[in-house]
Amino acid sequence: MGSQPTLHEKATKAGINDVRPIADLEKYISAATAKSVPVHYLPTYRAEHQLKLLHLLGVKPGTDTPSVPFIRAVVNQRNHKSAEEIAEIERACDVTADMHMTAMRVLRPGMRECEISAALEAVAQAAGCRLSFPTIATINGQTLHNHYHGNVCRPGQMLLVDAGAETAMGYAGDMSSTICVDKTFTPRQKSIYDIQVASHLAAVAALKPGVPFKDVYELSCRVVCEGLKNLGIMKGDPADAVEAGAHAMFYPCGLGHMMGLDVHDMENLGEVWVGYDGQPKSTQFGRKSLRLARPLEPGFVHTIEPGIYFIPELIDLWRGQHKFTDFINYDEVEKWKDFSGIRNEEDYLITETGARRLGKKIPLTTEEVEALR
Repeated sequence: MGSQPTLHEKATKAGINDVRPIADLEKYISAATAKSVPVHYLPTYRAEHQLKLLHLLGVKPGTDTPSVPFIRAVVNQRNHKSAEEIAEIERACDVTADMHMTAMRVLRPGMRECEISAALEAVAQAAGCRLSFPTIATINGQTLHNHYHGNVCRPGQMLLVDAGAETAMGYAGDMSSTICVDKTFTPRQKSIYDIQVASHLAAVAALKPGVPFKDVYELSCRVVCEGLKNLGIMKGDPADAVEAGAHAMFYPCGLGHMMGLDVHDMENLGEVWVGYDGQPKSTQFGRKSLRLARPLEPGFVHTIEPGIYFIPELIDLWRGQHKFTDFINYDEVEKWKDFSGIRNEEDYLITETGARRLGKKIPLTTEEVEALR
């Protein structure tokens, strides 16, 4: 591997003036515990780290107790991005946008999903970036996290792409786009796509300091329900449908998540601390998948990604259970079981007065996507 810097040289560059051999750690921890000095540690992210931690502390599996004060201190530090961090995230978002626009330009009927994935991942590699998570490029958008890339893209379908770049410093971008395989969207595709865009834009317009992200999510859900009601897919009062949880038939996910040194920043520390500031999460299907709910603050960086999905298994399950018959027109829904799903996603910084999109703008509306196709 050639000449490598010493640990001391690396530490000096990072502003650390005390570096000790890892072999000394066990003695150091043992001396502290012998004096009843509290040992603060974070939840472990990988199994091997947990084994090492349990060995150092001399505790049995399942009895370790990560430090809540330490967790909250790290969350408070990392949730508020500095100017240097914002610049690095913006670079990741610029490369991420280029990845998505490449997918929009190269997609043609007859191509395999893996060919699109390869083309957009090459953009990240050429920019000196890694991937911030495994790429999603699928004609089966109804499966929210579908990493299979073996299908052929055929006329009349849409390709859902969820992909991001990560800089050498570890900062992530995360965007999604839904692309017509043909040069233009069909009227049927456009009718659902436009509802998703309306929900997305309503959420973006509501972003500002002090606004609970939970309220922004509820707003995005109401817009989806209103749009689906206009198509005869849903019925009743949209606000009542959202409160009951009927929206989750088509919108079973959250609206967004924190982003930074990980694409889902600090999730190993616990969503209840990162996204809820210690407040309890809902247990309702759909709403329980909301990763971020707390009031927004300047310096927060997060995604906006409402979606509309027609999941045949969920449709069959709820229809068989006679769930939400006051809000869901199941006879009409049956006609849409082959539709797949739509998600578009952008990354936003909360400022002192509102919010700012990070990175280049990727096409969002059907007209914008078709112009690039």
